[in-house]
Amino acid sequence: MIRTTEEMDKLLAPYAVKSSLSRGRRCEEAEHPFRSVFQRDRDRIIHSHAFRRLEYKTQVFVYHEGDHYRTRLTHTLEVSQISRTIARALGLNEDLAEAIALAHDLGHPPFGHVGEQTLDGLLKGKGGFEHNAHSLKVVEVLEKRYPDFDGLNLSFEVREGIIKHSSEHDRPGAVEDYGADMPSLEAQIVDLADEIAYNNHDIDDGLSSRMLEPDQLLEVELWRENFDRIAVELKGCDFKIHKYQTIRQLINLQATDLIENISKTIKEEGINSVEDLRARSGALACFSSEMQKKNAKLKIFLMDNLYNHYRVLRMASKARKIITELFSIYMGDLRLMPPHFASQAGKVGKERLVCDYIAGMTDRFALDEYKRLLDPNEKV
Repeated sequence: MIRTTEEMDKLLAPYAVKSSLSRGRRCEEAEHPFRSVFQRDRDRIIHSHAFRRLEYKTQVFVYHEGDHYRTRLTHTLEVSQISRTIARALGLNEDLAEAIALAHDLGHPPFGHVGEQTLDGLLKGKGGFEHNAHSLKVVEVLEKRYPDFDGLNLSFEVREGIIKHSSEHDRPGAVEDYGADMPSLEAQIVDLADEIAYNNHDIDDGLSSRMLEPDQLLEVELWRENFDRIAVELKGCDFKIHKYQTIRQLINLQATDLIENISKTIKEEGINSVEDLRARSGALACFSSEMQKKNAKLKIFLMDNLYNHYRVLRMASKARKIITELFSIYMGDLRLMPPHFASQAGKVGKERLVCDYIAGMTDRFALDEYKRLLDPNEKV
């Protein structure tokens, strides 16, 4: 038996976004008889060029530093998996949470946050650059796949989740079309799933790269208490297994804390609808106070010992130079860009056009383009 969207909506919690009640798409389309609006959004995101390019975009380590480090794509998949788990436990719309998670980093430029900061500086006084806003531009304008509209024509709820994405590294800009009220709970859990994913996989990658040493992490309470417990349970096991099992437990612990804390708040406040959630003055989704304190200490540790490690800073310095010089070269002569892109300058302005082009690059393409334009021995 094929379930309709309305039938599937009846299985959700009262505060979950119902697929059948979506505020719709900018360009009206007939919906599918048994694939919900958010399932179709998810599939459009997965099939987009921007999603595939995440494979060669930096999370912390540039792609050529090793095959086993997270990329922006694998990070996105981890966020999606954690988001679905939390959504299911709370009776939320898993398809909406998954679609927002898969789209949340589509607008990231090459070289991670240093790439974003560099582009923002280059466009100072010209609107700046913020990757959430650019993610929205990717799905609304830059993807070209359909005859009747630019972009992917995603639902309002997914687009709102993209522009209102907020985490330790992300500060969304205001976009009038999406209002100032709180986003859906599905969007809010993606923000926290993002944090759970990057905190834990950065520990893993930091240890694998030897930028972090096991003994250093013992000063972090959240790591130490779980690492010690695993040591008792798995006496004498290989360190790799010990590490992976500790990280596995940390993800489970944080996701469980989040689920329980959200459930507690919903019960205490009598949240019974999407409107109740949107009317709050702040996000409902958050960790318990104890977990927030432990996470804060972990973030400080990672900032001091990984993100500011001299090897990361050296690559960041190179990344700033590459993006700055590419920007300068294209600004000097738009004809050095692909003709189909350069021809759009009159619509968006020269600076924004160059920024959009660079933001769409992978690390690999940016490094190769830098050599093609500056190294006389490279083929153009």
